[in-house]
Amino acid sequence: MGCLVLLALAGCGSHPVNRAPVEDRGMAGSTAPAVVAAVKPAAGFENAGKPGYYTVKPGDTLIRIGLENGQSHKDISRWNALENPNKIEVGQVLRVVPPAADAGSAAASGAVTKPVTSGTVTTTPIAAAPLPAKQASAASAAASAPVKVAPAGADDDIAWIWPGKGTVLAEFDESKNKGVDISGAAGDPVLAAADGKVVYAGAGLRGYGNLIILKHNNTYLTAYAHNQSLQVKEDQSVKKGQKIAEMGSSDAERVKLHFEVRRQGKPVDPLKYLPAK
Repeated sequence: MGCLVLLALAGCGSHPVNRAPVEDRGMAGSTAPAVVAAVKPAAGFENAGKPGYYTVKPGDTLIRIGLENGQSHKDISRWNALENPNKIEVGQVLRVVPPAADAGSAAASGAVTKPVTSGTVTTTPIAAAPLPAKQASAASAAASAPVKVAPAGADDDIAWIWPGKGTVLAEFDESKNKGVDISGAAGDPVLAAADGKVVYAGAGLRGYGNLIILKHNNTYLTAYAHNQSLQVKEDQSVKKGQKIAEMGSSDAERVKLHFEVRRQGKPVDPLKYLPAK
């Protein structure tokens, strides 16, 4: 009897250890293999990070990409064979410099092509009949005359003018104001700051209202924003001083002209280019 009591007490004094339950987050009871969905890479992914290519970010439009890379949005669309220029995807990689096939387009855009000086070209003269004395002398003088080539900074040789007659309301600030704001009244003329070609005319770039972008050469673009009306169309050539728009307040808190100068797509201070008033 005493042994039974001792055994009973021993049983009462033995408590099981409470353990936290283990949750099996695997595929317990399932023999089906995990299915991994194939992710299609963005178009042009193989060119990501290469010079002359741009990776599309959230909020980008082809117009903005063109402005920030110093190119026409139509050219970028053509270089990338885009079926729908209004449909680009985040992560898509776009060519933003002309391909070799477009090398001749520089002359058409008014850009100066710099001569290539590297490498040696060997030519074999073709035998010809001797020239008379006077012609030979003229030919010799022509051959010895220096060949005129475009200076290295030819694209910078632009005689800019003010696009509006008002005063400066806000100066350039790369982080806050990528150009200058010029005062005026609704309907005042907005003038082309230099000869160029209209590469954009519309209201498709948020924050700019009715906008005109001119391409002057392979280096410079100018932008004219917040217009009341536009007086030119895309692909139209314009002359310095030509009226291209009327000042307004589209997408702005007041009537003003927002004017930008872009050097190879990068905004620069217009006051360093415009003549002193």
